[in-house]
Amino acid sequence: MTITPDSQFLGPDQRRDAWERLGKDHFDIVVIGGGIVGAGIALDAATRGLRVALVEARDLASGTSSRSSKMFHGGLRYLEQLEFGLVREALRERELSLATLAPHLVKPLRFLYPLTNRGWERPYVAAGLMLYDSMGGAKSVPGQRHLTRAGALRLAPGLRRSALIGGVSYYDTVVDDARHTMTVARTAAHYGAVLRTSTQVVGFLREADRVVGVRVRDTEDGRTAEIHAHVVINATGVWTDEVQALSRNRGRFHVRASKGVHIVVPRDRIVSDAAIILRTATSVLFVIPWGAHWIVGTTDSDWNLDLAHPSATKADIDYLLERVNEVLVTELTHADIDGVYAGLRPLLAGESDETSKLSREHAVARTAPGLVGIAGGKYTTYRVMAADAVDEAAADIPARVSPSITEKVPLLGADGYFALVNQTVQLAEAYGVHPYRVKHLLDRYGSLIDEVLALADGKPELLAPITDAPAYLQVEAVYAVAAEGALHLDDILARRTRISIEYPHRGAACAEQVARLVAPILGWDAADIDREISTYQARVDAEIRSQTQPDDGSADALRAAAPEPRGEILEPVPSEG
Repeated sequence: MTITPDSQFLGPDQRRDAWERLGKDHFDIVVIGGGIVGAGIALDAATRGLRVALVEARDLASGTSSRSSKMFHGGLRYLEQLEFGLVREALRERELSLATLAPHLVKPLRFLYPLTNRGWERPYVAAGLMLYDSMGGAKSVPGQRHLTRAGALRLAPGLRRSALIGGVSYYDTVVDDARHTMTVARTAAHYGAVLRTSTQVVGFLREADRVVGVRVRDTEDGRTAEIHAHVVINATGVWTDEVQALSRNRGRFHVRASKGVHIVVPRDRIVSDAAIILRTATSVLFVIPWGAHWIVGTTDSDWNLDLAHPSATKADIDYLLERVNEVLVTELTHADIDGVYAGLRPLLAGESDETSKLSREHAVARTAPGLVGIAGGKYTTYRVMAADAVDEAAADIPARVSPSITEKVPLLGADGYFALVNQTVQLAEAYGVHPYRVKHLLDRYGSLIDEVLALADGKPELLAPITDAPAYLQVEAVYAVAAEGALHLDDILARRTRISIEYPHRGAACAEQVARLVAPILGWDAADIDREISTYQARVDAEIRSQTQPDDGSADALRAAAPEPRGEILEPVPSEG
């Protein structure tokens, strides 16, 4: 099986070429971290004409950027905190992605806000949503609509009548965060960025007091290389402090990890035609439609254990069930849960507001000549964060740096998407698949759908569903390793697809089939296949068992015992220069 050479195809050939270039070329910017912020920085820098490399120790979006509440939201809750500028910025970014940058990935979503207090609550919520809509919240989606209790229950019959006195509906958006991050990264590669996953930074290069690059290690085979650049940007989220310590430079801010847990339940367990937002004693709870499921979340608690694999506990899951069951006619139980995931939010804890440009949303700091750090923020404003980071890095780049243009750069798959949606029936006939399959593919790949289905030329069996995960076609697993940078079963089942949270078996039942599908492309022999299957199944077992534990410590101990698919990820050791 061959694919036409193109820089945006993140396959085995690109991976080999990238390693050679990392050790040979001199870059303007090296980005550490393959989450949404790092991918956004790579895209921003590449489209300014800069030479940029991005390295990630694990997989694209393997941390926070695959474990969010799946919303590209406008920041409605910040209105209560009088953060009007933040809301306006988030709504502008939401609109850009919804209408232009990523319409195949970012989708409008109707929400119901149940009202529970007579008198003050409706005008209070109405005033907030009126401001929200006027700031851009209703630019390309409907504005707020007020509902009686009967009207709200017609929209969400699954809610208890006693749980509300009325409701207000408004619109926000939903996104598959891992696919979006991966698509941002592929778009950066399309514009010339050199991307490489399973490539851990293990040290910094220096000339006098200046950082001039990084030392990296291939976590697949242990090879090392040095990457030289004018400036290094630390975009590692919850790992910010660890990477900063590795550089032996004092940071201008610190990051605190906060754990958020979500549960995934079948769509028929909650009867509603809209997403639901509920107030809790300390925050809000979202009930979000997700294909054939609902996602219910989230929690908010400090986390000081394994940053790579945060664990959900029985207490976390019980909390979510208790909160959502307060308003549901038919209560959810543990038996209803198909998937659980836990993610870490990188929250800022600043030391010096003056020097770090600390804001409530994100902070950018030049911590040493040739080294810039960025942290905080939220998913929706990744593009703004990326532009700020590159602007800060420009001081270390000898050539003139052009302004950011990413607001004019659609992501791969966006161009032509709307026209293809109108041609769903014709595409289904041309490829011999059901129209609903075409819609599924368009909402994952956009106008790249032809590339995906081309892999099935002469191999019609690839157009059959994955046996134990029939929402996905076999060709999607093949495309994940041929073009989307997946190197392991975990990458495919947890991030390129969402099989690991959408099926009760968490992907274990289809691990062997998927491994055998992708083995020829990745060069796996029988021993490699067996190791991938056993490693993935051990991960699933460890996660399920950890979710029965009463506290973070015992859950983390179980989850941490599972093997890493990437072999050894080294603990950061401060660089000697």
